[in-house]
Amino acid sequence: MVPPRSSIRSGVKVAIILKADQRSGKLTEGIVKDILTSSPTHPHGIKVRLMSGDVGRVQKIIS
Repeated sequence: MVPPRSSIRSGVKVAIILKADQRSGKLTEGIVKDILTSSPTHPHGIKVRLMSGDVGRVQKIIS
């Protein structure tokens, strides 16, 4: 189950799946810069932009 929008904040370390990696399932780790999804939940994950500029859907939060 993917984390809801309420648990994602700017500055949190997360693992996202990039559009190009959806087939392989490869995760990319980084720090959240912007939250791009406005709805509270999304079946494939909340879309975010990382500090690196990568855009993808959050699969898990890394503590």
